[in-house]
Amino acid sequence: MRAKLPLNSPRWRELDGVTAEDVRQVVDAIGTPGDGWRKAWQGLTDSLMREDVVLDGAYAALPHVVAAAAELPPERFTDLWTDLGLMVTAAARPPVPADLRPGFDAALREAERAAVRGFLAAGTPAAGCAELALACVALAGHHTAEVLWRFLDPEEPCLVLVCPDCETDTEFPEFLVDPVRPPFEAPARPGPDRERPGPDLVREGEHPWGEVAAVLREDALGEGWEPFLRAAGTVAAAGVPRGTPGPDVLCLVAAMVAVKGTPGWAGARWARTLMLLTGYVRCPDCEQTWTTADCLAPHPDGARPQNHGRQAWPPTEDEGGGGAGAEAAGRTGLRRDGDRLLASDGTLRGRVEAFASPEPGTRAGVKALAVVVRPGLPTLVAGGGDSGVLCLWDPADGRLRHGPLPGHPDPVRSLTVLPLPDGDVLLVSGGDAGTVGVRNAATGQSVREPVGNWLGAVIGMCAASLPDGRTLLVTATDRGAVRLRDPLTGDPLGRLNPRGRRITSIAAVPIAADHTLIAAADAQGDVHLWDPTVDDPWDRGAAVPPDERVRGDLRHRVTVVAAVPVHGRTLLATGDRNGAVVLWDPATGLPVGDGLPPDTGGSPLTALTALALPGRPGLVLTGSGQGRSLRLWEPETGTVRRIQLDVAVTCLAAAGSGTGVEVLVGHDRGVLGLSVTA
Repeated sequence: MRAKLPLNSPRWRELDGVTAEDVRQVVDAIGTPGDGWRKAWQGLTDSLMREDVVLDGAYAALPHVVAAAAELPPERFTDLWTDLGLMVTAAARPPVPADLRPGFDAALREAERAAVRGFLAAGTPAAGCAELALACVALAGHHTAEVLWRFLDPEEPCLVLVCPDCETDTEFPEFLVDPVRPPFEAPARPGPDRERPGPDLVREGEHPWGEVAAVLREDALGEGWEPFLRAAGTVAAAGVPRGTPGPDVLCLVAAMVAVKGTPGWAGARWARTLMLLTGYVRCPDCEQTWTTADCLAPHPDGARPQNHGRQAWPPTEDEGGGGAGAEAAGRTGLRRDGDRLLASDGTLRGRVEAFASPEPGTRAGVKALAVVVRPGLPTLVAGGGDSGVLCLWDPADGRLRHGPLPGHPDPVRSLTVLPLPDGDVLLVSGGDAGTVGVRNAATGQSVREPVGNWLGAVIGMCAASLPDGRTLLVTATDRGAVRLRDPLTGDPLGRLNPRGRRITSIAAVPIAADHTLIAAADAQGDVHLWDPTVDDPWDRGAAVPPDERVRGDLRHRVTVVAAVPVHGRTLLATGDRNGAVVLWDPATGLPVGDGLPPDTGGSPLTALTALALPGRPGLVLTGSGQGRSLRLWEPETGTVRRIQLDVAVTCLAAAGSGTGVEVLVGHDRGVLGLSVTA
């Protein structure tokens, strides 16, 4: 790189916010292995910017930083390229001093090449991939990258746009959704006969975008999106010239996220959401229609109104009024029809059994379920709810085998089954007032009457196997108390959850036949993994919780956890409110596979469970109370089936059968048993 300001120049004393020594420290840190450079770089950026104002010292410092980072594997520095994109699109930037312009302009070209190479080499989480793609566009000098400075979060459905004519700020609710099919036509690149011919739309000289064009695939987003991806490929092949219309460039950014954002479903989802920004919006004040891109980042040559015949947001009554994604929200795989499960073509795919009510003529809601498996004896299903009574049903026909079994003075919030070394099986119930009761799972007879405590509602329980041969009961409360207990006496034997955060879900994750880890989700959306074999609750032992940075990149705020038997081992499954499920390796804390994408119906997740099937892939089941639906997912094959029900799902359990899966659904009026064929 030529014309950098020498680090020994007295000119540094005249520049705001930075010294030559500051820059030298960052350059030295970049040249060392590891991520130590991040701290030095963050310290420098704090000196180069004051909120959204870039100081002129940045124009002297960045050429040195870029030169150091570009010599090394560029995928190491994807955060750096994104930060550079933010700087060159900041809202307040002073003019580049004449003596610094040659070095700064050369640095931008080198940074663009390095950022594009970093994008091609790195499998970046979808959110970071979108920012990195926009940073590449920013370093290429296109005005649309100003969107980067106030980056659009597809997790937020509303969008605030500024009319280019009357300058009215308008919030459009439910604008950003995840459509399955495009809600409008793809942008057409302007030419001599178009509305805005503009300058030559092929960039002169060498540029790094040819390899990006080569990796874009027209099947990356599914049927109907091919014209959008072709537009993206055309822009990339042309090198992102500055005269390219904003919608075309946003097509390119979305396409880049689709092919490189990880996991794959998250990349496709974010990409489809970003594609919505390539459409049109109607200003409610001046009633003119504009490209959404022009309302996000003003065109340097001035925006022009679009044809009023174009479909625009918000939709009119003639356009259906459903908004993008309305069709997707209604798509199902199976639906309940009385006591049958039917495919979309009417094919019978299973049966539905309504379990007997504990009291004739009543429909008591069920909040907790557990499957009781006893060697040599029929399987039973245990359930409890607000009435405080427990029931044991035969899953084959829904007949009540034992119950109603009174004894809980408070609503039942959780159930678990504990197989003991002597062959006995215990059924343990947790109550809303902190009570814990123990019964013989075969007969329903009480072993220990429910005993209350002051630690809060027992929202979850599980069994922990220890290498010394013991099986302990684990209880978790909504006040954050997680205890290891003797299952027969209830005496506390150890504590977990040293942070004390309120727990929302808990699960046992076996890592060996005699060693179980305990996973939990807290009210802040974080995930914890503890090893009950260690005495110090701060000691992780064999437990490696999900990587916080990866989970943050995925925007995955966890509400429920479960153990999933897949790929010949047991993984930790975490589900968020949107219905996305991610699988984690408890030995490394890293995700395994692509995970289950969010529910296209937009139904919040309320229940999660899993099942091991002999000779078949493991199965993950999710349920939604608001969406009144289930999803069945085979992680090893990627197969997903959605089942539409007419009940609000509160809890789930599952058991294998000879021909398929017995899905047990607790709901607001009782229990359903679904025999789903393989």
